[in-house]
Amino acid sequence: MKDNLHMNNQSSGASRRNLVLGAGAVAAVAGVGAALWRFEPRDVADAADHPFWAQQFESPSGEVLSMAVWKGQPMLLNFWATWCPPCIEELPMIDTFWRENNPKGHQVVALAIDQPSAVRRFLSKTPLGFPVGLAGLEGTTLAKSLGNAAGGLPFTVFFKADGSIWRQKMGQLTRDDLNQWRDANL
Repeated sequence: MKDNLHMNNQSSGASRRNLVLGAGAVAAVAGVGAALWRFEPRDVADAADHPFWAQQFESPSGEVLSMAVWKGQPMLLNFWATWCPPCIEELPMIDTFWRENNPKGHQVVALAIDQPSAVRRFLSKTPLGFPVGLAGLEGTTLAKSLGNAAGGLPFTVFFKADGSIWRQKMGQLTRDDLNQWRDANL
């Protein structure tokens, strides 16, 4: 009898352990799902008439960048910062893409959510051919209005020629992302 009692206790302990592990697994899956939902870009109602197109930003050299200039052309808008490693890693690839596709009408604009002095230092070491605007911390609010619910970086918005949004991407771009946008015949 003593052995059966011991077996019942082991069986009961294993059941509790399985129950706790199962509950933990369910909680983990729910947490991952919530995190993915939170970081998923949100739809933007009527992006073609979005206040973004009326915005102006100072460039690192002091020129004024008017977003209205690019309305009517396919445009990639990239939000980045010098303190963001994936941002820094993707910028040379975006620059190469721009150099190859700008003559075909694809525009690229990057808005730095950073201190102007840090952006100027970065660009002196890593020059970019496409326009860069200094959005500062207000750029976070603009990115959120364009679908960046989480406020993370890098964040990219791909605009169609009509000013509407083709796609938004939270996180580092790939060459495939850029090629898909180019090939979508926007």
